[in-house]
Amino acid sequence: MTAIAFPAPDAKVLARRDAIVAGLRAILPAEAVIDSEDERRAFETDALTAYRRMPLAVVLPSSTAEVAAVLAYLSREGVRIVPRGAGTSLAGGAIPQEDAVVVGLSKMNRILDVNLPDRTMRVEAGVTNLAITAAVSHEGFFYAPDPSSQLACTIAGNIAMNSGGAHCLKYGVTTNNILGVTLVLLDGTVVEVGGDALDAPGYDLLGLVCGSEGQLGIVTEATVRILKQAEGARPVLFGFATSEEAGAAVAAIIGAGIVPVAMEFMDKPAIEICEAFAKAGYPLDVEALLIIEVEGSDAEMDAALARIVEIARRHGVKTVKESKSAMETAAIWKGRKSAFGATGRIADYICMDGTIPTGQLPFVLRRIDEIVKGHGLRVANVFHAGDGNLHPLILYNCNDPLEAERAEQAGNDILKLCVEVGGCLTGEHGVGIEKRDLMRHQFNEADLAQQMRVRAVFDPAWLLNPAKVFPLDGRIAA
Repeated sequence: MTAIAFPAPDAKVLARRDAIVAGLRAILPAEAVIDSEDERRAFETDALTAYRRMPLAVVLPSSTAEVAAVLAYLSREGVRIVPRGAGTSLAGGAIPQEDAVVVGLSKMNRILDVNLPDRTMRVEAGVTNLAITAAVSHEGFFYAPDPSSQLACTIAGNIAMNSGGAHCLKYGVTTNNILGVTLVLLDGTVVEVGGDALDAPGYDLLGLVCGSEGQLGIVTEATVRILKQAEGARPVLFGFATSEEAGAAVAAIIGAGIVPVAMEFMDKPAIEICEAFAKAGYPLDVEALLIIEVEGSDAEMDAALARIVEIARRHGVKTVKESKSAMETAAIWKGRKSAFGATGRIADYICMDGTIPTGQLPFVLRRIDEIVKGHGLRVANVFHAGDGNLHPLILYNCNDPLEAERAEQAGNDILKLCVEVGGCLTGEHGVGIEKRDLMRHQFNEADLAQQMRVRAVFDPAWLLNPAKVFPLDGRIAA
């Protein structure tokens, strides 16, 4: 793919590469500075692997103080900076430029404090999402946001993109589950945003930082909320004859005021792909599948499921299969959380990330199918149905440039559709480079100008995570 443009690298910075690397080596231990071509290649892309750029250098600091020293030095030198967590961004949020230094947080992976009475944890930004829950699960607690990449993705990237996951319907996304962060600004200043309480005084700068995609500073530590695990949880599989019926059932369940802990959708291609991989017991004789999980006491779960089943039957449900054991529950969720990886076994794909009002699901699902078929391609739909966060997987052959171009255009058309029905370009993957050039479809020039002015307050030279989020011709100085 070549449709997404990158700005030309700064020739003056490239000419000073050796001196810049030497300056980094004066700040950090030798093993924390990566400058050989072979080693830098591991950082040239993220999970949006269709695009690659070799960074100027890579640094792997081990503390907030080291991050601050690196940012202070690079900002004085006028060198662009690309923050990186685990590199799982599906929107190209961590793809570097040739004149940029990647600041990776993978060494900052310590859990600093566990406060069970106040239900908080303090972690470094390189801690993986799943490691937070693992640290407290033996005490009956968990961390709610659960992206499908939770085994690998870090809290740094989760905060940058405001990640969600299957259980966000009930518990919210990252911004609903963090209380405070340590943020290193471009000049190396270290500030504390938020705190240990549910509502910190002053402006809600934490809400500004969460979802800012590494453009305001680098988060090095975070205080997160941990929650008590429910008494019980029970996923149920609902199979439908059509995607439209499944979408209508989702809208009806939400419209009835029922809030399951999770409500996930798969169409037939996704069902077949995930079942072949996980052997989860998904029904193969249906066109659409809902995984609906409820939690609480047995009586609470029985009551909620009775209402959900009644609504599903009004919308033509063909199959209702309730998990009967912890093993079945694990298999059901293994299939769903493995969807992206399982799809990669059979085809190259682009994973989209638009959000729509749930009432528009039947119409949008039909239009997605029409859009992708109109480009001569196939699509597998798997997404968080309860909050309308769509993840169509557009299947294509990456070795065919024309097919890759059609896949990208189909994705753009789907995202435009999301906006046109009252939704937005992204739910949890961020904008990155993938949706940058669609921002004018979502926002007018005044809207974009105001957002860019906020960014420029923190980064007047536009050195932090350059060429992301905003159209390349839209830069506004402070």
